[in-house]
Amino acid sequence: MSRCRVGFCLSDKKRRRMNLDGFAEFCADHGVEVVEIDFTQPLEPQGPFDVIVHKLSDVIVEAEHDKQSKQLLVDFQSYVSAHSKIVLLDPLPAMTQILDRFTSYRIMSKLHNSLRDWHICSPPYLEVHSASDMPSVQQKVMTQNLSFPLICKTRVAHGSLSHEMSLIFSEASLSEIQPPCVLQSFVNHGAVLHKVFVVGERHFCVERPSLKNFPTGPCDRKTIFFNSQQVSKPESSSDLTAMDEQIPCLPPPSTEAVAALVRELRVQLGMALFGVDVIINTQTYTLTVIDINVFPGYDGVPQFFSSLLTLIESVLDKQASSAGSPDQMTKHQGATSTMGRDTM
Repeated sequence: MSRCRVGFCLSDKKRRRMNLDGFAEFCADHGVEVVEIDFTQPLEPQGPFDVIVHKLSDVIVEAEHDKQSKQLLVDFQSYVSAHSKIVLLDPLPAMTQILDRFTSYRIMSKLHNSLRDWHICSPPYLEVHSASDMPSVQQKVMTQNLSFPLICKTRVAHGSLSHEMSLIFSEASLSEIQPPCVLQSFVNHGAVLHKVFVVGERHFCVERPSLKNFPTGPCDRKTIFFNSQQVSKPESSSDLTAMDEQIPCLPPPSTEAVAALVRELRVQLGMALFGVDVIINTQTYTLTVIDINVFPGYDGVPQFFSSLLTLIESVLDKQASSAGSPDQMTKHQGATSTMGRDTM
């Protein structure tokens, strides 16, 4: 493949976590130039770019209420629209929908039908939009088949607050939730979380600690507040992850089922860089999807550099093969203009 330029838009934290300097050296050995995009400077002189890899989650979320972030997003969209051959990893509308748990959980809830043969599902959940929903929350919990305990998660699936969650054990404790949020039935899973990291057509499954089992049904136990990042760190060890009783080891997720899940989500999301949190139900052994993550940290993923480079080369090869097709060019330009409308 001929030499190409790949621009990266990442926060300082994300840049360090993925070791962008190391990736740039790796790419240089394969004829690919990696460029860090500086949002404080005009974009045009920093180009041209064949591919832009980004995690603009901060900008997208802050654009809702911050004029400077909104302008940065508008400028970025304008630049991409003016250079329609640039490939974005990933499209902004796709990323935006996963930053909203209301939207991503609607996608998750449909997996039961599309992946029925693989016995894949997601727990029942309830959207709580505002304080005006609170009087009807208890009734909706019952009518929508949610069961205690319940996990409460913020609507916005990004930033430090998105990891602050609570485990609710009774109807009375529902008064403690702070909308907008999602209530999701807790599924006992033997304190084991399986994080699936997707890089284009490749995916990797990494095992992490998770919440221990709890008795099902309402009880008088006080609400447990926890940080999901702290609970599921590789080295995590706490009372929340230590099992109270010995249970038989759960089987690992079926390789075929995980592959089917990834294929379906790639289509549904229109994304190439994302993560999926799955667990195994201790009662039914059902593969259960509990969250979807934008451009995760890929900690513990082997050969991440080579997988990401393969993805970049793949999208460029696909673009080159379709460049001569007028229909493909029209479709691509239409998608780019749609991006601008959907996210502004």
